[in-house]
This record gives sequence, structure tokens and C-alpha cells, in this order.
Amino acid sequence: MRRRLGLALAFTVGAALSVHYPAAQAQPNATKKAPETKAGTVPRTPDGKPDLQGVWNSATLTPLQRPTKGPGSGHEFFTPEEAAQYTKEELDRVNGDKLEGVGNYNEFWRDRGKLAPDMRTSMIFDPPDGKMPALTPQAQKRVADKRAAARGHEFDGPENRSTDERCISVRNAGPPMIPTNYNSNYQIVQSPGVVALLSEQIHDVRIIPTDGRPHAPSSIRMVNGDSVGHWEGNTLVVETTNFTDLTSYENTTPDLRLTERFTRTGPNMLMYEWTVDDPETYTKPWSARYPMFKVDDTIFEYACHEGNYGLLDSLSGARATEKAAPAGKAKQ
Repeated sequence: MRRRLGLALAFTVGAALSVHYPAAQAQPNATKKAPETKAGTVPRTPDGKPDLQGVWNSATLTPLQRPTKGPGSGHEFFTPEEAAQYTKEELDRVNGDKLEGVGNYNEFWRDRGKLAPDMRTSMIFDPPDGKMPALTPQAQKRVADKRAAARGHEFDGPENRSTDERCISVRNAGPPMIPTNYNSNYQIVQSPGVVALLSEQIHDVRIIPTDGRPHAPSSIRMVNGDSVGHWEGNTLVVETTNFTDLTSYENTTPDLRLTERFTRTGPNMLMYEWTVDDPETYTKPWSARYPMFKVDDTIFEYACHEGNYGLLDSLSGARATEKAAPAGKAKQ
């Protein structure tokens, strides 16, 4: 079982900053930006920028896309009755105590949060139907080809498994930062001209310059892209480009342009919003948001590999199956 061990965050982030960048609750309208606090009430850093620092938790049961059936389908907000029904059904859906098989985590191990306070039926607010736009024809072909190429080779080797299963990266590290079943915690640290964002799972640190520098040349590509930020009023806006083909958010290409917005909407709430713009994948851009809540806690180590035999057992089981199968019948 994975364990959470103490992490000397201040040293880690401080070292990262010195190495990489030396000194040089109302229901929002579906088509409007997240509400902001009044200018005079937003806490400020010594250099006058909005203070986003602290530990924030993003756990939420709000789905990315609006349900197609059942509670919440067909409208923007859950009723109280629908919210209760959806919460029960969603928690039961992945509860290891209620599923057949060899067993998995039950809700004792999870920290999935609740529905967002505004009771939205989806994180996506644009398009207004709460759904991702259609894939372009070329994206549909690309996705189908990729699935066909992987079929029957899922357990050939570790490279065929997902990055989270291999303890390399998890989708909540971002960008964008997508809540997961547990450890959806982040610590934000600011310094003049730079913001550092540490995700608890799997201990990724994003160093985001806000000093006006341009993106890296397009020839330089990174797994999590190249993030550059700037301030628009009380909102931190981060634009990320220069992705690689090693990871893909919702079938996007390396030419994805992802824009994030961090807005402190109250003493203990931070609204996180992102926009996906990839004409090669989607017929139009789409945007989503969810609230993060400040917690009086610290960030711990997410020891992903410690006591984790899942990947080893999956691959060794596949090799045993191949060995036991008649010649030429190991893979279907």
C-alpha cells in the first residue's frame, strides 16, 4: 500500500526556484468568467501581486462532462434530490467493497470530496451543454488508429501501460490539473516573477515564470509543456504550449494550447479554470472550471512505488499466460 511520508517542501521548492529562475460561492453564469473578490479584499504579496499561496485541495465529485442520463442530465445545476442521488451512485460505482473481482480500494482509502457548492452538473461550462465538442475527422481517425495499434499489446511491456500506472505522472499534476480519487492537494509558492506549483500526486513541481519572458522555441518539447504566466487583474493566467506526443490530455496533439486561470474568489476558495484549444482535435475550444479550497495542512510524499506490485504482477501474469498458451495462441 502506498504511504504518505513527510516532505521537506520549503527546501524542494526553494531549490527549484534558485536553479531554474534566478533573480532577474454564487452560481456562475455558464458563459461568464469566474466571480472575483473585490480588489481591496484580495490578499497581496509584498510585491503587490494577488497572494495565491498556501495548500489547496481540489477533490470534487462534479463530473467533467454533464451526465447523459440519470441525475443531472439535461440541465446546468443539480437539484438537492439529484445531488444526493448522484453522490450515492458515484461513490458506489467505484467502491471496492461493492465490486466483484479480487478487490480494490474502498471509500476508506479515497478522498473524493463533494459536489461543488454551486451544484453544477459538469466542470465544463463552455459549450453551455456541458459536453466536449466533437472530435475532428482527423482526430477520430488518429484515436481509432492508436487504439487498433495497441489492441492485443496492452501488456507487452511497461511502455504499453499508462504513466500513472508506471508512477511517472498523474493527470492531477497538470496541466490541466484534474482531481483524482485521493491526494488532490497542491501547494502554491510565489516569488517576484515566478509561481511554483507543487502537486502532491506524483510530487511534480511546475515552475511558472510571470516576468514577461516568451515561450521556449517550438523545437523544445516537454512532457508537461512549457508554461508561461501573467497577471490579469486578480487572476493568474498561465498559457502552456510545446507538449510532446508522450502524453495527451483528452486525445489532444502536441500543438495543444492550454490556458489556465487561477482566481482567488474568497479567503478559502480558489477558482481554477482551463481552456483547451487544439484545432487538430476539437471542432472548437472548450472550457471548464472547479473550485479549490484552502486547507490547514501540509503536502506529503506520495510514495507511488512503495509496496506497489501492480505493474510487476500485471506484466508477469501476462508472461505466464503467454507461456501457458499453445504456440501462436498467446495473443488474440
